[in-house]
Amino acid sequence: MSANGHPRTHRLLTAGDFRSVFDQVEAKAAFPQCLLLARRSQTGQARLGFIISKKNVRTAVGRNRIKRIAREVFRLNYDTLPPIDIILLGRKGLDGLSNEELHKTFAKQFRKVSRRWLKEQEGSVEKSES
Repeated sequence: MSANGHPRTHRLLTAGDFRSVFDQVEAKAAFPQCLLLARRSQTGQARLGFIISKKNVRTAVGRNRIKRIAREVFRLNYDTLPPIDIILLGRKGLDGLSNEELHKTFAKQFRKVSRRWLKEQEGSVEKSES
């Protein structure tokens, strides 16, 4: 895979990876068409996983387009992300957004969930020091 790709080490792959995020959500970022959940990564690097159901995005073409754009935005912002595991949950209407709107939405949501996760970590450190 090229240096600009999306290697396996940057993906949530197993059910256990997804379960660990769902069991211990440390940050959320919501948008009407999607929800991002995040928690500290066990691997020390940012990873991304998708849950986009056929019920919410009817066509495989639509689901694949959404994942392709989200992976691209993740790749472009990878260096700015803290070491967190992120799950992108697709909701109804996500396939109605244009490619440009998806780019903007995902970039904003990745920044938002990163900021919230960092803020949560700062709060945890202050509580443990008290």
